[in-house]
Amino acid sequence: MTDQGSSRSALKRAEHGLEGVIFNSRWLMAPFYLGLIVSLVVLLFKFLYLLYEFITHAWSASESDVILAVLSLIDITLTGNLVLIVVFSGYENFVSRIDPAGHPDWPAWMARIDFAGLKQKALASIVAISAIQVLKAFMNIDSSLNSEKLAWLVGIHLVFVISTLLLALSDRIGSRGEADS
Repeated sequence: MTDQGSSRSALKRAEHGLEGVIFNSRWLMAPFYLGLIVSLVVLLFKFLYLLYEFITHAWSASESDVILAVLSLIDITLTGNLVLIVVFSGYENFVSRIDPAGHPDWPAWMARIDFAGLKQKALASIVAISAIQVLKAFMNIDSSLNSEKLAWLVGIHLVFVISTLLLALSDRIGSRGEADS
């Protein structure tokens, strides 16, 4: 019996050790989030460059060119928002909780978004970015844009919209099923 007891004890220690490695492996995601923060800096540089170009050419630009430039700025802003959502919620959901106590201006959604909410916000941002690309293409319809490329843009946008709606529907059905249990 002693042999069996020490064997179980050794297996239990091995199990706890393995669980510790698995649990701590979540920290391997931290460099990914740091990389996304670096991508935000790159987006900022691109935004500032486009803003500079927009300001310096605004006086001689047509109304359509001004609208396209503003849409480009919105596009980069939405992309930055998407990256920020992924960084905060991904870190909170998969690595470690962030204590908002020392930050009075902490956005309330950051502490409450779960993985389903992250997916919905990410897809909603992608749909918005896609919509801006389609709108920019429509604004440039007189240029070299052919109808086949425009059809692809609209088709891809519709795939994003339908995917987002289906995900929201499946999450709603799933949450309803959990509430009934």
